Amino acid sequence: MAVRKEPRPCSIADALAVVGEKYSLLVLREACLGNGRFDQLVRNIGAPRDVLATRLRRLMDAGVLTKHAYSERPQRFEYRPTEAGLELEPVLMALKDWGDRHVRGGIDLPMMVEHSCGSELVPQVTCRTCGDPVRHEDLKAHAQAPGWNVSGPTAA
Repeated sequence: MAVRKEPRPCSIADALAVVGEKYSLLVLREACLGNGRFDQLVRNIGAPRDVLATRLRRLMDAGVLTKHAYSERPQRFEYRPTEAGLELEPVLMALKDWGDRHVRGGIDLPMMVEHSCGSELVPQVTCRTCGDPVRHEDLKAHAQAPGWNVSGPTAA
């Protein structure tokens, strides 16, 4: 039996191909905070300018950011999230919450995000149908890609 060499088809891997490079999610964080000018991005992220320029191009090519002129002379641009970019904001909030709890241990947290209700945002993933919180023990995966099951590739 031949061993399959391609990895499992996966939307997580596909998403990481767009936003998984170092600094990409930080660019999106800053754009969502309204800090989309290049100099703001360099300062707030700490990325080298050439690396940042590459990330911005890739995020624009992927439809996550758009570029808007804010000055004609000299010509300068700011980067804003598209609808697809804004749909990643809950992912950023979940990563922030995880980092607050598991990396920083709840100590010296650098930022608090307030929800429109006035309370601190504590993100939670819920089922769209029943509204229950998502818990690992309540999930069951079903492979949909031909030639794959949950355990891995199926026999040819």
